Amino acid sequence: MLLGVATAGALAAPASAAANPPGWSPPSNLVTPLNQVWSHQESTYGNLYGFRNYGWDQVFANGGYLNFCVRWDSPAPVSAALRDRVHAKLAEQYRKWTDLMTGHNNWPYASVPVKVVGWAVRDRAQLQWSDNSVDIYVNDIRENAPQCAEPCGRFFVRDGVYRNCPGGVARHYDQSLWLTAGMTGGAGGDWGQRVGSEYFVNNLTSTDVTIFLHEVGHTFGLDDFYDWTPSGVSGFIMKAGSSPTITEFDAWMFRDWWRHLKNRYGR
Repeated sequence: MLLGVATAGALAAPASAAANPPGWSPPSNLVTPLNQVWSHQESTYGNLYGFRNYGWDQVFANGGYLNFCVRWDSPAPVSAALRDRVHAKLAEQYRKWTDLMTGHNNWPYASVPVKVVGWAVRDRAQLQWSDNSVDIYVNDIRENAPQCAEPCGRFFVRDGVYRNCPGGVARHYDQSLWLTAGMTGGAGGDWGQRVGSEYFVNNLTSTDVTIFLHEVGHTFGLDDFYDWTPSGVSGFIMKAGSSPTITEFDAWMFRDWWRHLKNRYGR
């Protein structure tokens, strides 16, 4: 699966994404670079079409929503208020991608709700709430970081049954928001997104959490552009450090993935 590492840097002002079109009708100036991108992806990733756990697959497996686990890979405490702000920012930022599909090219969902169903932590005392709004997993360590239970995770359970998850399907998680203390870049894939805990918390009032948005792009299959740039375009969020926001070109790359994969969902 595609994996990206993004760093914050000098960012150019982006163009605004156009209103959602009803079908495949990219602006004429983007046709050539979009074709270049898709050709590059097909020639670079041999399992492009065979892979079955892109963000697209997860949305359809659920019937139009996504569940998350937060991996709190930090010694810092988390109040109930901070927890709720993290949940809200995650959902808000995710919609910047999924709302690009509303009404476009036979996409069936008016919105894709995002819900956090669990938090994973090393020490329960770090989480300063007593309500049961989310499941809490303590000191279950994978990759030297806390994680939510494997039987509840889509990355580990691909049949969608979650027979060994205590909360069943309703409490399964499709992706993890992995927040790591001291991390300056990011990573993303079908498993979720990883960024610095300080970075994410410090951007709770920002319009765009740039590194996180870049990593969500990878969850849906979008590539990195470290060693090449499609012709006729420059700053866009998937070219790390060149745009702080999702641009029109990013939006059309996203829609191009749907164009090529939608037959697998009968669309």
